[in-house]
Amino acid sequence: MEGIIQPYNDALVITVLVNKFRIKRVLIDPGSSVNIIRWRVIKQLGLLDQVVPAIRVLNGFNMACETMKGEITLPINTTGTTQQTKLYVIEGDMGYNALLGRPWIHLIKEVPSTMHQALKFPTP
Repeated sequence: MEGIIQPYNDALVITVLVNKFRIKRVLIDPGSSVNIIRWRVIKQLGLLDQVVPAIRVLNGFNMACETMKGEITLPINTTGTTQQTKLYVIEGDMGYNALLGRPWIHLIKEVPSTMHQALKFPTP
């Protein structure tokens, strides 16, 4: 926990590589049952043609609803480990560029720690 000023209550936010583009402000949320990315990010990456239209309503913990615009599968690279990950695309503002939930956490066999502000997962 070197360099972490105590006390704190920070979320675990990382940067990932997607198609050689660095996406900052990605929230790791073990409480989320889906992976989400903002429409604006997909547009900036030039990947709108890869979005598969799908209509679903996502509910937040505060019962706020957000209708997704579609889904997309992207290669997400974190420290040399790349996994094809399905993300739901939403247009609304959520404070982060993307949210990686339990599906991604389980996919890479990750153990997130907000206390240590770190991720642990097996690498080759």
